[in-house]
Amino acid sequence: MTAEGQAVTEEAQPPRRSRVAAIPVALLLVAAACLWGSSRMAWIRVVSFDGLGEARSTDLDGGTWAAATTPLALALVAAVAASFAVRGWASRILAALVGLVAVAAAIPAVDALFGEVSAGKAATLAELPGRAEVVSTSVSATPAILAVVGAVCAFGAAVTLARKPTTRKVLSSKYDAPASRRDEVAKRAKTASERAAENGEGEDLTERMLWDALDAGEDPTDRSGPRSSED
Repeated sequence: MTAEGQAVTEEAQPPRRSRVAAIPVALLLVAAACLWGSSRMAWIRVVSFDGLGEARSTDLDGGTWAAATTPLALALVAAVAASFAVRGWASRILAALVGLVAVAAAIPAVDALFGEVSAGKAATLAELPGRAEVVSTSVSATPAILAVVGAVCAFGAAVTLARKPTTRKVLSSKYDAPASRRDEVAKRAKTASERAAENGEGEDLTERMLWDALDAGEDPTDRSGPRSSED
């Protein structure tokens, strides 16, 4: 691979790493939005009769039936901010916490979809009078499924956070200080001149490297070899 191709590859890596770093953030935001939306939707419909009038229907939203849904959504939002601040093993701990949030969010949703609704719990949360009896309960699948989707996204974010590098990689030469980059290019220009003087072959220099070499006081087109310190 030529120096130009290598430079292009190195300069393409930081945007790629940025895209990878954005994946857990996007998953966390989607998960938080799903849990928040689910907490505002009706999960359970309770039909009760108190023996005096007609049967009454009461809807219990996610924030009432699964009270942890709202704080779990807020916890995921906080995890978004934390994901930018933590590195190394701290990101592993954050991943574990996000994983616990995912499990906690999934349990009531799965229970609502596949379990039986407790009439006693429904009566208590609906704040029915003592003489009222629960006639029937029904589950709305949409908010529960939405909560499951949020839990899956949160778990995916946890896995991605756990796989973050423990150390930050050195940035490519694109982000080096101009002086450092010019010194490096000057060395490459000298090497290219030496090889060209010996056997007519040398390292290919990009246009950018040529200008940096000139800025460093080196002539990349000089085929006479390296200059002595007395020149």
